[in-house]
Amino acid sequence: MSTKVTINRLATGVPGLDEVLGGGLPEFSFNLIAGPPGCGKTTLAHQMMFALATPERPALFFTVLGEPPLKMLRYQQQFDFFDDEAINRSIRYINLADDTLAGDLDEVLRRIVSEVEAHSPSLVFVDSFRSVVLASQTQHNPNNNLPQFIQQLGMLMTTWQATTFLIGEYFTETDTNPIFTVADGLIWLRQSVERNSMVRKMEIMKMRGQPTLPGLHTFRIATTGINVFPPAAINRLIEAPSTFPITRLKMGVPALDEMLGGGLPRGYSLLVAGPSGSGKSILAATFLAEGARNGETGVIAVFEQRPNHSQNPKLAELIKNGQVGLVDSRAPDLSIDEIVQLLLGEISRLNATRVVIDSLSGFELALAPTFRADFRESLSRMVTALAVAGVSVLMTSELEDRYTDLRFSPYGTAFLTDAIIVQRYIEVESRLLRIMAVVKVRASAHSDQLRQYHIDDNGLQIRDMLPEQEGLLGGRPTKQVLVGDKHV
Repeated sequence: MSTKVTINRLATGVPGLDEVLGGGLPEFSFNLIAGPPGCGKTTLAHQMMFALATPERPALFFTVLGEPPLKMLRYQQQFDFFDDEAINRSIRYINLADDTLAGDLDEVLRRIVSEVEAHSPSLVFVDSFRSVVLASQTQHNPNNNLPQFIQQLGMLMTTWQATTFLIGEYFTETDTNPIFTVADGLIWLRQSVERNSMVRKMEIMKMRGQPTLPGLHTFRIATTGINVFPPAAINRLIEAPSTFPITRLKMGVPALDEMLGGGLPRGYSLLVAGPSGSGKSILAATFLAEGARNGETGVIAVFEQRPNHSQNPKLAELIKNGQVGLVDSRAPDLSIDEIVQLLLGEISRLNATRVVIDSLSGFELALAPTFRADFRESLSRMVTALAVAGVSVLMTSELEDRYTDLRFSPYGTAFLTDAIIVQRYIEVESRLLRIMAVVKVRASAHSDQLRQYHIDDNGLQIRDMLPEQEGLLGGRPTKQVLVGDKHV
């Protein structure tokens, strides 16, 4: 009876990468890190090397560039993951530039073999392997057999029980190259420039023996190194509460709680849609403040104006006191996956139960242009991921106050949310008034009233209906005429 072989998976030390790889990097695998110049290949290799190398599990880094290792190290030292003490203790650099220039693949292989036998590394890096390939192509050497060289190198590395990384500059995945077949893992990095933003993405095109996350995954290079933003884990279906009575959250506006049927059901997502100045952000801040009053923590992601003491002192104080976490990224290459990761990080840190996104309109503008085409699909993933996290979400959305149609979201995403509050302006007797209605609360009874409201120093104050007016949604209602005891 055969015994199943268990492959050990190594933690790469790159945030988000282990999840994209499907649980980590297979030990003793033979991998290619590929992509165009400047996309982060060498940085990714170094970040993994410094995370994995120890005196008991040393690393060899072969440089085959036309520049000395010291020049490369000078730039890698700028990252937080770099450890001076690891050099020559658990990490050793070997320059193969002269051997590569000779163009004899057999000699290059012999040099690699001798160094590996001398140091018995657990990790081997060759940067840039593309230089070896190009050098071999320029020499009229009958002994140069690239497919054979790659196969021999791969078999030797596996025999030595070394996890190997070849770093190479490849521009298209369709390049005919034997290394793509021999490699156990193929990590492809990309970068694109659109308008004023540069976006880097990663694809795990191949990783033998384990299921990887499909598709392109955004990553960022910062002083900490590379940070990969995998899509948020969505591992269960989200359904309306099956137990009654539903646990409800207070909004901080008693009359609105009444309109919602007793408050917002816990775990629901609420869309507050309305024109500029209608009080969406004030309601969002009140929602978080009410949570804090009841001992709950919250998180707010802002994409318009950062909360400050002059305009929103209550929310600014909650943020200062640590009762509300703030996500405020102004990066020009922002992606929804990155924002979701930041939100989930704050939710976990504070054990938050309430989340505000203010606003979806500003969110779309904050994204890198390349992500805006898929904004609707990305919003769906974000709402589901936050529902899986078990939080209650309030999102605001800017709407043009059009009176010829009744819309709840400019993105066609109203169906994604569990509840909707719509705000409108109306003109009555040459005055601009505000009205509000609860359009939807999934699996719950709610008010169907159009209620007038105003904003003062204490926030939103909801008033009565305007029964003597008709055509409120048209923006310019008309007063009904009293005939007998009825309005007509």
